[in-house]
Amino acid sequence: MIELDLRRLRLLRELEVRGTLGAVASALGYSPSSVSQQLSVLEKETGARLLEKAGRGVRLTDAGRLLAQHAGVLLKAAEAAATDLAALGGEVRGTVRASGLQSATRRLLIPAVARMMADHPRVRTEVSELELEQALPGLRLGSLDLVISDEYDGHPRPRPAGLRFTLLLVEPLKVVLPSGHRLAGSDGPVALSGLRDDVWVASDQGTGHHEMVVGSCRSLGGYEPDVRHRSSDADVQLEFVRSTGAVALLPALTLPSGADPALVIRNIAEQRLGRRLVVVLRDGPSAPALTAFLAAVTEQARQHASLLA
Repeated sequence: MIELDLRRLRLLRELEVRGTLGAVASALGYSPSSVSQQLSVLEKETGARLLEKAGRGVRLTDAGRLLAQHAGVLLKAAEAAATDLAALGGEVRGTVRASGLQSATRRLLIPAVARMMADHPRVRTEVSELELEQALPGLRLGSLDLVISDEYDGHPRPRPAGLRFTLLLVEPLKVVLPSGHRLAGSDGPVALSGLRDDVWVASDQGTGHHEMVVGSCRSLGGYEPDVRHRSSDADVQLEFVRSTGAVALLPALTLPSGADPALVIRNIAEQRLGRRLVVVLRDGPSAPALTAFLAAVTEQARQHASLLA
């Protein structure tokens, strides 16, 4: 009878989803050689060839794909068992691994971790700053438990099966100008059509924020923006506005909490645009530790919503 090690099965399942040994190693904090060694041990344990050469890398054989599918079922069963045992014990304890984009990490996840440390000291919380595209594989595989993502008006994100998406917060988008900008003198909204000749800063190409900036300028202003600077760090975008005279379109949660004399922040004249922050979990029951952490995150979102109202 074959005895299967769940840790090695997880590596096989990770390889099926992530595609390369390097991606698996990076996601789990191992070296590619150690991942390869553990999968070689799994081959010996099963007596089946699970991997084959593919160029400079490897790919799963038919037997590897079959075992990876069974691994997914076994890992879900193990997670369900751990959840049931945690609930039976009554005490809130365990580990919660969460991830979010920069502003959500700063404004929601970090305060939630502090709240958990005070209210549930036996819960270990681990937070990483990741975009949704980076985080979803880990969430689906079980190396993450909770992800906060965003989506902009007119640019919905795909919602894969097996995950549940819950709205956390709706916030307005703001035009951000340098204080010396020609349109900075008025207290009223700023039209995107009036920024046709400006240099823009946005997030990296291919991100939701970049698509939103370009799409908004096209639809509301009738032009292709000169996105000359790119960074997925909102603080870096704000520094471009301060120091180079670029303009930006940013969610309220990414903006400075206090007055900044170098920046002018205005509403959009043509149309109200917003961003939604969404929490993503795997389908199925949640362990008490995750339920408590989600409550802490939701409370932080509620507090910010009241400030933005």
